Amino acid sequence: MKRNKMLQLSIISSVIVILYMFFRWEIIDIITEFLMLPVLLLVFGFFIIVSIGTIITLIKNKDWKPIVIQVITILLLFFVPFNQIILDINFKMNKSEREQVAKMVENGELTPNVSHNSSLIHLPKKYEHISSGGGEIMVEKSIDGYNILFFTYRGITDNFSGFVYTPKDQKLSKKVFNGDFKEIDKMDKEWYFVGSY
Repeated sequence: MKRNKMLQLSIISSVIVILYMFFRWEIIDIITEFLMLPVLLLVFGFFIIVSIGTIITLIKNKDWKPIVIQVITILLLFFVPFNQIILDINFKMNKSEREQVAKMVENGELTPNVSHNSSLIHLPKKYEHISSGGGEIMVEKSIDGYNILFFTYRGITDNFSGFVYTPKDQKLSKKVFNGDFKEIDKMDKEWYFVGSY
């Protein structure tokens, strides 16, 4: 019975860790970065406690299954690029709606409407889900039109990341949006992923 319980706990703890890795940005968007420490302690603390239990089960009962599950999960954490997978899915799923919003900005249908920042646009409810951190986008006039930033993570001060639409596929500057971008990756024609941290 105890062997079965340890196997179940190892499966549950591993599934929770993998789900956390896939949904951590959504969790941060909901509960904010300040409350992530208790979530991290809960998720990974449970995983570590179960891992210790699987080692004890291996030594006492010679039952390999629970520890194998924990080891596979640890290997997945090190070798699977969860963040890149999530970004690719987010980009592909929301690209057409982001392009619709970009056209609305270019046509003047959407203009800055946030009183404390003249470069922010709070999106209509229909489009709020395509930019994290409150459904706002940042726009900056360029020579050929507007650079438009759709947030994937909206941190504190200059710590943010997102997808940037560039008009006429122009090369993106490291200084656009007053960000000191450490990461600029071309995603598609007219689209970049940027990270400032």
